Amino acid sequence: MKENESLVVWHNPRCSKSRNAIKYLDEKGVRYTVRRYLEDVPSKEELREVLKKLGISPRELMRSKEKLYRELGLKNVEDDEKLIEAMAEHPRLIERPIVLYGDKAVVARPETKIDEILSMSKG
Repeated sequence: MKENESLVVWHNPRCSKSRNAIKYLDEKGVRYTVRRYLEDVPSKEELREVLKKLGISPRELMRSKEKLYRELGLKNVEDDEKLIEAMAEHPRLIERPIVLYGDKAVVARPETKIDEILSMSKG
């Protein structure tokens, strides 16, 4: 890891995929910071930044099978800003876990996707 940058994991301890990502990093001896994004909710600006780092649309970052997604009628929403607002208001709609490093990020599903970030962090 570069001295001035750290790996950050947006983590939900109740999610098995998220726990698997943490375990994967621990087994590799990688240092990281955990952000419990359900408690420390990302702002709309932070979500825009993460989407940029991931290179995906807001809809692709949403948990579309979540009951709340249906309740809020998000399937028919075309406006990306409205989707970002929904995730900022209801962070459980955010897919997890997200691993960030510098200007890159991955949704660590499966946890081996973290290797894409780890290979960039060398040096």
